[in-house]
Amino acid sequence: MARRESKATKTNRLNEILDRLAAAYPDARVGLDFTNPLELLIATILSAQCTDERVNMVTPALFAKYKTATDYALAPVEQLEEDIRSTGFYKNKARHIRECCLQLQDRFGGQVPKTLEELVTLPGVGRKTANCVLSNCFEIPGLTVDTHVTRISNLLGFVSTKDAVKIEFALMEILDSSRWNEFDRLIINHGRRACIALRPRCSDCVISDLCPSAQVSP
Repeated sequence: MARRESKATKTNRLNEILDRLAAAYPDARVGLDFTNPLELLIATILSAQCTDERVNMVTPALFAKYKTATDYALAPVEQLEEDIRSTGFYKNKARHIRECCLQLQDRFGGQVPKTLEELVTLPGVGRKTANCVLSNCFEIPGLTVDTHVTRISNLLGFVSTKDAVKIEFALMEILDSSRWNEFDRLIINHGRRACIALRPRCSDCVISDLCPSAQVSP
């Protein structure tokens, strides 16, 4: 249940949470492997309904084979499907990747655009994917609301919804934009290492006293 807190109190609590997580996870980074914006865009599309670990198993060969938006745009969709099959929902993902890269080629000179407004016009790209690319490739502030962010934001009592867009805007209200990118990296790492969905390690959690959902034995 969300706490009844003022905006200022929520902001102070969230900043304290991030300070502690930053100390606990100094190596926090995005979970997808990439070397350029196009690679992260493709990897993030592949990550839908799939773990980052699985995507990272597929992308080395994929990125070696397809190096530009044109390479993806010219690829037979059946071949692209085979290349990404193990990520699940491969037919939709292959179609989105190919159509996305066609538009990158036709509208943006083969380059990944640097604004959310342009990115979300691309097939297969929603706000989550766009914010992920903007924050990790261009250091443009954005909140990437994935399953970890959704779950932990609810557990911490900052939101009481699973709607990703509502969560994004609710967090924007209580957190300065200078910490948006840091928030994502820290919360996602915390979700992987401590606040694990089926077996949360509340007794070892560095923010348990700041979490209304913590289950710590006295």
